[in-house]
Amino acid sequence: MEAAPFQAELAEGPKGGHALWLRAADGLRLRIAVWPGGGRGTVLIFPGRTEFAEKYGRVAGDLAAAGFASMAVDWRGQGLADRMTPDVALGHVGSFADYQKDVAAVVEAAAALDLPRPLHLLAHSMGGAIGYRALLRGLPVERAAFSAPMWGILISRLLRPLATFLPIAALRLGMGERYAPGTRPASDIAETGFEGNTLTTDPDQYAYMRRQVLHDPRFALGGPSLQWLHEALTDLRDLRDATPPETPTLTGVGTDEVIVDPRAIREIMGKWPGGEFLTYRTGRHELLMERPELRDAFLGAIRAHFSDGEAPAKSA
Repeated sequence: MEAAPFQAELAEGPKGGHALWLRAADGLRLRIAVWPGGGRGTVLIFPGRTEFAEKYGRVAGDLAAAGFASMAVDWRGQGLADRMTPDVALGHVGSFADYQKDVAAVVEAAAALDLPRPLHLLAHSMGGAIGYRALLRGLPVERAAFSAPMWGILISRLLRPLATFLPIAALRLGMGERYAPGTRPASDIAETGFEGNTLTTDPDQYAYMRRQVLHDPRFALGGPSLQWLHEALTDLRDLRDATPPETPTLTGVGTDEVIVDPRAIREIMGKWPGGEFLTYRTGRHELLMERPELRDAFLGAIRAHFSDGEAPAKSA
């Protein structure tokens, strides 16, 4: 592993944070950020689509205050990891199964770096789909927490047939690298002000996320490809039919969620052995970047969950 670029000032994480390059089994270059935190264990942070390691610097600070080290990954096709197509703005992946190669590289890195044990998982949005699949494949973590996991995508009833069949037709015609309907090359957060955003009700946290993308355009990512959409919907159908593992799990969702499907999350958590499902009134998609009362409640529940299995806080 070699040193990789890292924007410590943008991340606002614990001192000593740094980044490293990794190689997945198929040769693609990935990037991880590692933050020290103490000897209580290490939290593997699985970001969502379009995201990058620096976005979780403040979260790493909260975890460090509770004694946890943390590691965040730039998935293939985003952040500073290798992009998958000549169009660097396109969110693309050949197969959702490929993300598990990234997971394997992260687990190997945690072992090579001798990070504190036990390992825990904190996964957001698309990272929640990747993380759930990894748990089903035996991810070696003691406990897991999910923030608005992408276990279903909110698509209007009228558009569902189009979202299902258009990607299939596009793939057959060799057009899988076209943008999904309604999306564009531009980064939404780079071009959208706080008013009307669907991510958070907190102006400071929104400015934090937006500042990172505007400062370093390499972090920006546009809409997903038709192939990404097809792969995602195929994988999510399979996940909804899966039997959840025994891993103790906590999941939080805001009541104003409009990106992922809360019904799918509730359905999966309803059959998770001993799983805790928390809702946060008026919270949006980014509970980890919400206004203080919601963010503190959710992070408090996560810290308690990772700390010897203490009872999580009630929904806010």
